[in-house]
Amino acid sequence: MGQVEASTQREIAADPEDVFDALADYSGTRQKLLPAHFSEYEVREGGDGKGTLVHWKLQATSKRVRDCLLEVDEPTDGQLVEKDRNSSMVTTWVVTPAGQGRANVVVTTTWQGAGGVGGFFERTFAPKGLGRIYDELLANLAKETEKK
Repeated sequence: MGQVEASTQREIAADPEDVFDALADYSGTRQKLLPAHFSEYEVREGGDGKGTLVHWKLQATSKRVRDCLLEVDEPTDGQLVEKDRNSSMVTTWVVTPAGQGRANVVVTTTWQGAGGVGGFFERTFAPKGLGRIYDELLANLAKETEKK
């Protein structure tokens, strides 16, 4: 059993604060950003950043669905951490300035993977699949926050 990590990033032509606020707005904007891989979205507590408890199902593949119940924290400025109560999965969003009116967003998800042959395939293929899902979410974030 080993740790599995998936990470992707995108530069967005919008103010870093606006980008962060959109990501942290679980009761409004966040749901609009989610691609079709996410379902059963529900804010159970809070709704804006730290202290939020949010639920969704993530369909990573046709056969693999994760039932996620995420506690949200903001350990530092520009950082959101979503810890899944139902697994070892932790997703960290980091928004930093990338020049005048631009933001760089990095999303990294880690979890304890399976052992054996199944674990080998998980470590090989899961990061790429999750990266594609988050690429789509980041594209939606860009559309939502970039000035038209």
